[in-house]
Amino acid sequence: MDQRIGSSSQPLKGEPVKGAGFDPAFIPGITAPAQEPEPEPADARPTAEADTEDAKPATPEPAEASAEPASADSADGGPGEEPAEESEPEDGAPVFEASDRRARFAADHRGVRLRLDEEDCEFRWDEIAAVETESARFGKRFTITVHTPDRRWYPIEIEATSRSRFAEWESQLDAVLDAYFEEA
Repeated sequence: MDQRIGSSSQPLKGEPVKGAGFDPAFIPGITAPAQEPEPEPADARPTAEADTEDAKPATPEPAEASAEPASADSADGGPGEEPAEESEPEDGAPVFEASDRRARFAADHRGVRLRLDEEDCEFRWDEIAAVETESARFGKRFTITVHTPDRRWYPIEIEATSRSRFAEWESQLDAVLDAYFEEA
């Protein structure tokens, strides 16, 4: 008598395995596993008229036609464009800019902009809790750190042509901060 306990001729059926082994973008607790697309119901299929319209070759629009509406919006201050009065500084308003081959720091009436290689970020003056500067004891690196109210900081190092630029940059940045930055 040869009996096997728990064996059956039918394979076990269960829920498919999901996770990082099958979906490299899956991170437990942060992202949900990728869902398989559900099949469309039969009544959601396009009608015969739609099938014939899709069969016709689509005529591509010329590139100039698509570029004109975007330029028309930007010319009259449309979406995505700041009003002209806010984007231009007042006459004699302090502006600070420092840059090297990789990094750039700019502060003016709109706020502070940082750029390192291809990455950049921008802060309005109401988004800034503090701006800190530091110069290296040796070398020509000038560090500017922007602190936000949510306890994050964004440092950027700029290499000066000479150490004598540090005092010049400090005074220019102080003038901009005195003019635009309001301490809470």
